[in-house]
Amino acid sequence: MTAPRLFEPLRLDSLELENRIIIAPMCQYSARDGEASDWHMMHLGQLAMSGAGLLTLEATAVSPEARITSGDLGLYNDACERELGRVLAAIRDYAPRPICIQLAHAGRKASSQAPWDGGAQIAPDHPYGWLTEAPSPLPHAEGEVAPRALDAADLKRIRDDFVATAKRAMRLGIDAVELHAAHGYLLHQFLSPLSNQRADAYGGSLENRMRFPLEVFDAVRDAVPAGKPVWARVSATDWVEQGWEVEQTVAFAQALKERGAAAIHVSTGGVSPRQKIALGPGYQVPFAERVRQATDLVTIAVGLITTPAQAEQILQEGRADAVSLARAMLYDPRWPWHAAAELGARVHAPKQYWRSQPREFKELFKDAAFGQR
Repeated sequence: MTAPRLFEPLRLDSLELENRIIIAPMCQYSARDGEASDWHMMHLGQLAMSGAGLLTLEATAVSPEARITSGDLGLYNDACERELGRVLAAIRDYAPRPICIQLAHAGRKASSQAPWDGGAQIAPDHPYGWLTEAPSPLPHAEGEVAPRALDAADLKRIRDDFVATAKRAMRLGIDAVELHAAHGYLLHQFLSPLSNQRADAYGGSLENRMRFPLEVFDAVRDAVPAGKPVWARVSATDWVEQGWEVEQTVAFAQALKERGAAAIHVSTGGVSPRQKIALGPGYQVPFAERVRQATDLVTIAVGLITTPAQAEQILQEGRADAVSLARAMLYDPRWPWHAAAELGARVHAPKQYWRSQPREFKELFKDAAFGQR
């Protein structure tokens, strides 16, 4: 019997994933001064046992001012590195899984409340707020404090921050790096004409707007050892007229491919509250399909992919090479187990949980490489 496409291996540079299920980065807003907490131990621990091919850490700030909220995870100093290392070491002891880190800078969407507190901007003079920075001095939403426009020295500082954070990630043994160039954060702000109105070499034309994100990619790619994959997550459209759109995304993806990107992770939206998103099952998949067809770059689809049959169909039809799940995985942290049972495949699971295997799926679990103290 042919294995389901969802459970075929996927190679990204020298990293081989045992299946094509990727756990998407999901901010938890539960760090302390950027440092991973015991919440991360619980949260990432359960996801590492899921059987997914790759676990992506949440958006990880490259500097304190790069955080979306004061509770964001960071990897910009020794304390952050120590605490994230503590969490990852525990996970690897019990549920070794390839791990990707998403490196991020929030730009003008920084200094915000956590979503459960409303998500509004926090003023720079508030104890938990700071002045944000962006390509242009344009606030994200009406009534917000405008960000400070970045100058040449700032751009160098931020590139260096991405590189330093990538090097810390490598010291922690992380297997892959994703640059966050989506959802209205800093790199996306440079790409979109809605947020980038610079008159220098980093604004105006498509080539100029892509320049800084590509410089950051080049710098991170150079800092990460050969064979370890680096790629970007992008918003394929702003869902706003005269904004960033899919054909520009194709050009950006092609430029990333030429620079050695191992994949492209295709999402949408986030740069403007004026966005009008056409929600529905798999609503972002057509954008992933367009990018894949145009570039032949390994493409990860995301967005309201909720059932195994839906995920399998996306891959069988060649619309993407892998699927990325976020909320569906939070709701069902054993989603890959259930997908394997439904589609007739097998997954790794901790020995401690082998007894949970239903009788009708007695061949569900592989002899896993999970440790047991």
